[in-house]
Amino acid sequence: MTIDFTKLHHNFETSLTSKMLPTIWCSGCSLGSNLQSIIRGAKQAGYDFDHDIVMISGIGCTGRASGYVNIDGFHTTHGRALPFATGVKNGNPDLEVIVFSGDGDLFAIGGNHFIHTARRGTDMTVICNNNSTYGLTGGQASATSFEDTVTPTTIGKNDKPFNLVDLALGAGATFVARYTTAQYNTLPRVIAQAMRHDGFAFIDLVSGCPAIYGKRNGYPTGEYMIKNFKEASVEIDTSDPSYLLSENTAIEFDRKVGYTKIPIGIFRSSTMEGKF
Repeated sequence: MTIDFTKLHHNFETSLTSKMLPTIWCSGCSLGSNLQSIIRGAKQAGYDFDHDIVMISGIGCTGRASGYVNIDGFHTTHGRALPFATGVKNGNPDLEVIVFSGDGDLFAIGGNHFIHTARRGTDMTVICNNNSTYGLTGGQASATSFEDTVTPTTIGKNDKPFNLVDLALGAGATFVARYTTAQYNTLPRVIAQAMRHDGFAFIDLVSGCPAIYGKRNGYPTGEYMIKNFKEASVEIDTSDPSYLLSENTAIEFDRKVGYTKIPIGIFRSSTMEGKF
C-alpha cells in the first residue's frame, strides 16, 4: 500500500519512505513518536538525509524503523545491529551512524556487542526503544522486564532487570542519557547532541507497548502509559556527586501503579568530564 502524502500532509513526509507505510506498529505504541523525535533531532543537528546518515536496526518492532525513514539503512539479524553498525562506520568514518533498536535486541542476544562497542568508544549514536518486552514475538520477558510484571514466559518472577544507564556508564560510553517518550519536546535536542558527540553515545528511551506489555500489566491505553511516564520522571541533579550511583540511576516500578520513578537527564557527556 502506498500512502498519498499530498492528502495526509505529514510534517515529515520528505523524511519517510511512503512505499513502506503504513507501519506495523499498534495504536498507542511509542515507536511513531520516538521515530519522529529521531528525525527532528537529525534535522536539528544539521545532517543531510541523502548523504550523511545511516540507520541500523535489529529484529523486533523497533527494527522496522530503518525501513520507514528515507535515508540509507539496514535491518539486520537479531542482536547484530552493533557489529553491523561498526562495519559501516569503519567502512566510511564520515557517516553519522544511528542504531535504533529494542531492549531485547540490544541487551539480550546483543548484550555482549553493546558492552564491547561502548568500551571501544566507536563513534555512533545508539538509541534503545526500552519498552521492557519482546513486543513483536508475543511479549516475552526481556532484559529490562521488571521482576513483578506478567509475561508469557514469566515463571514466578522475572530476573532483576538491567539498569541500562548503569550498564552504559560501566562499559565506558562517553555520552549517556535517559528520557521517556513523554519528553517529546526535549528528545530532539538531546538526540541532536548525542549525534554531534564524538564517541559512543547512548540514550535509554523508556517507551510504551500498550498492546502487548500494557494489557497484561494494568495499562489500559498508550495515553495512560505516557501519563505515567510524565508523573514518574525525575530530572537528575548533576550538582550532587551521588547522582551516578546505581541506586540513583535505577528505574523503580510497582505493578499496581506502574512506574514510580524514572531518573531522566544526561548522565555523562564530554562536557561533564570533570564530574566522573
